[in-house]
Amino acid sequence: MLQQSREKLPVMAINNNLEANIYLIGKEIFKKVKESKQSFFDISFWSSKLMALAMKNEKVKIQLFRFVDVLPALKTDDEISKHIQEYFSSLEGEYSGILQLATKLGTGNILTKSITSNLLRQSILQMAKNFISGENIKEVIQKIHELRKKNMTFTVDILGEAVLSEKEANHYQKLYLDLISGLAGNSVNWDYNALLNSAPYGVLPKVNVSVKPSSLYSQLDPVDFKNSVLKLKDKLRPIFQLAKLKNVFINLDMEDYQLKDITLTVFKEILEEEEFKKWNDVGVVIQTYLKDSEGDLLSLIDWVQKRGVPVSVRLVKGAYWDYETIISRQQNWESRVFESKNETDANFEKLTKILIDNYPTIYTQIASHNIRSLAFSKAYCEEKNLPKGALEYQFLFGMADPIKEAFVNLGERVRVYAPYGDLIPGMAYLVRRLLENTANESFLRQGFHEGINEDELLRAPKEREPRASSSETIAFHNEPDTDFTICQNRKLMDQAIKNTRKDLGKKYPLIINGKRFDTQNWGDSINPSNKKEIVGKFALAEIIHADEAVRSAKEVFENWSNTPVNKRSEILFNAARIMHQKRFEFASIIILEEGKPWQEADGDVSEAIDFLNYYAFEAVKLFTLEKLPSPSGEENFSLYKPKGVSVIISPWNFPLAILTGMSSASLVSGNTVILKPAKQASVIAYKYMEILEQAGLPPGVCNYLPGDGKVIGNYLVKHPEISLIAFTGSMEVGLSINKLASEVYENQNFVKKVICEMGGKNAIIIDNDADLDEAVSGVLYSAFGYSGQKCSACSRVIVLKDVYDRFLERFVNATKSIKTGPSDVPSSFLGPLIDQNALDTAKRYIEIGKNEGKLLTGGEILNNDGYFLLPTIFSDVLPDAKIAQEEIFAPVLSVIKANDINDAINIANGVRYALTGGFFSRSPNNIQKVKNEFKVGNLYINRGCTGAKVARQPFGGFKMSGIGSKAGGKDYLLQFVEPRVITENTMRRGFAPD
Repeated sequence: MLQQSREKLPVMAINNNLEANIYLIGKEIFKKVKESKQSFFDISFWSSKLMALAMKNEKVKIQLFRFVDVLPALKTDDEISKHIQEYFSSLEGEYSGILQLATKLGTGNILTKSITSNLLRQSILQMAKNFISGENIKEVIQKIHELRKKNMTFTVDILGEAVLSEKEANHYQKLYLDLISGLAGNSVNWDYNALLNSAPYGVLPKVNVSVKPSSLYSQLDPVDFKNSVLKLKDKLRPIFQLAKLKNVFINLDMEDYQLKDITLTVFKEILEEEEFKKWNDVGVVIQTYLKDSEGDLLSLIDWVQKRGVPVSVRLVKGAYWDYETIISRQQNWESRVFESKNETDANFEKLTKILIDNYPTIYTQIASHNIRSLAFSKAYCEEKNLPKGALEYQFLFGMADPIKEAFVNLGERVRVYAPYGDLIPGMAYLVRRLLENTANESFLRQGFHEGINEDELLRAPKEREPRASSSETIAFHNEPDTDFTICQNRKLMDQAIKNTRKDLGKKYPLIINGKRFDTQNWGDSINPSNKKEIVGKFALAEIIHADEAVRSAKEVFENWSNTPVNKRSEILFNAARIMHQKRFEFASIIILEEGKPWQEADGDVSEAIDFLNYYAFEAVKLFTLEKLPSPSGEENFSLYKPKGVSVIISPWNFPLAILTGMSSASLVSGNTVILKPAKQASVIAYKYMEILEQAGLPPGVCNYLPGDGKVIGNYLVKHPEISLIAFTGSMEVGLSINKLASEVYENQNFVKKVICEMGGKNAIIIDNDADLDEAVSGVLYSAFGYSGQKCSACSRVIVLKDVYDRFLERFVNATKSIKTGPSDVPSSFLGPLIDQNALDTAKRYIEIGKNEGKLLTGGEILNNDGYFLLPTIFSDVLPDAKIAQEEIFAPVLSVIKANDINDAINIANGVRYALTGGFFSRSPNNIQKVKNEFKVGNLYINRGCTGAKVARQPFGGFKMSGIGSKAGGKDYLLQFVEPRVITENTMRRGFAPD
């Protein structure tokens, strides 16, 4: 035990032996660190200057790290100089002069451009080399020898791009196998080192490899939990087999939260297999910034005790805090991570205790650069009288070398986490490390850059104030999508699908004025994944029913329009609450009736709930009497009144969301409604109608009238008592409705209002400097999510020529790796087309495409019980080709090459539609140019072009994509009302009220 006078201990430690020992150990570590000849950032002048800038100025840090991120994609001096100018020219501040000088040099002649770009590139590559142990096995082995000379050992991790296809996953599996063989073969010649190669529980393997699960299977998805576990075990098994044969330790890394439970399940299940039952040279990571990490650890310990063979646990704080926090906020999920570093540090110590208390059931690896955390683990280990070497201390390569030296000098086993691979793809890792170093709460920053008092840094976490958080209070919050990383949610969805199947073939009558009506003719709602399944039979309305629905809606209009807006809004809020309670039931119907995969169907329900809540909030504001500027003796007021009877003609591709959005906007505005859903979505529309009734909507205010569009739909559009038509569907039908509604009949004293959202021929542009990991996955989902059957779907991808071939290679391989299958099967990324007509239309366009481009993959119909078309990609398509101009509601994508950004924008704008568009780029100037010149209603930068959220991204286009204001936006309700202004002269005989 380290000795120091108790008089020098801080007050908090005097009456606490453990705290006293932590303090003494911590002070000893600080002392040894100060004696070290190495600096924490022992790199070249420019690199250290860049790091200092990042620590000093938040804006500089953001721009610097974004530049570091894009640098691998920049191939020429001109490109580097251009980006230097874009990222750094506007910076201001104490230290920005260095970067501004580089900017000026970078805009000079060819020689100065070359010098500047080379200087910055080399500086950042030097930083990369500081954190990355080598680009190949030979370089890694050299670094390992250097570490062993310093009495440190290692674990090696492979860097690289995100794995987007099975071809890439197989490549990484081979890299791991080669790494294991290469290191194991070389280790035969390594000298035995008792500190590094032995522990109280036995001899340790000389070679230690860390494996990222996400690199082994491209389709990992918590929705498809069982299959993900099965496939990952298949990929991991050969690695485990070779490691066991070669006496190599394998550690399963932990990545983002959505893969946590998959990783833990794979770890347990594969080690229960006969050939690995007795193997103990294996470990897994626990991240203490996760709120459920304690439960995970206790569950793991319980499993190890039952298995009877120890495993190792690497305890880390966690490297994805910002990502997890942002995702939770975007999804309105409860945060998965602790919101302050204080809580994470406290949890680290709590879990350290649990691990040490369970020695030797668990072999503990403490991975941290926080001297308080390190001192705590060492002190508690001594308190529990664990033998020397029972704990292992792990640090990142290139960081905190003086701390590593200190622990070696204290006689502890130090293992260095040493990533290796190409420096260019490894930049993502570099950026994470730089962010870690320069974060405000980083221990290294606080302790060694800002020089915070050692006693303060050694205080127990619970005694430090947590970081203050600010939250904006707003009236409306988006409904969270279901978090399918939670096992219970997967079970609820699975059970809901089973329950829905029990009602297959059930009859759904018309609902007019609150009464149910059977009809002579019935339609079948077919499961597009299985044509043999009839989801439900729906009554087909005839003209007589249409007249009755209009009459009923007109009769109750006066009462409903005079119902206070608060009451109307309350009914919508009630409906939203009921829908929330039934979200799994509703999603399961959409899965079977429309062929939407799990997450797509779940998102449809979330959007419907959002529409109900959002329009209810907005209506209260809209219908609040507004006083206009009024001089003395005069009062001016603005107010809104509903239009009358409305017809809602909704599509099948968003069968609940769009139906709910259009109808709830009309209802809350005081109009009465006739629902005319698409025939393929009649069951879910009936269920929505039931919710409105349960929520308290009076009879006749909304009427459910499915039927043939050409008969019932056209009749209602032309009906002289209909004031408003809200339609979402194809351009052809939308234009037809607009034309029919324009005719004014005898005794019709108003012009009908038409709100039309029509089609799209949406493009995503890929810039030369785009992050291809994000671009490929973004286009993949935008083009093939729900089989390309969204009006917002990407049907053209326009790629700049310099990155065209690389993008295509990765995108085609990624497309070949996704699974097409029934929508109720969780592993299906791509489900069926809606019906035979859609399939026939797609086949016709594919034949056209074979003459207009090069078919790279897909184009095949699956011969099974559903309407399945494999995802189809045509390359080298000309901008004016039919498949590049006409809307194709199917997973058919045209890839077009562009010469430069101007050419790409011209191609993107060269269609009749203007609905959605996307742009992947890391050039600030090009991003601004696209914002200014890409003519679409919804433009998405560095993300897919589908998935608009109510209130966040009001949705709708122009040109031939739509007539009217954006759905889910503040202007939308204005289309359902008549604005009025009332002026009153309040002066009488020269007097006026104040």
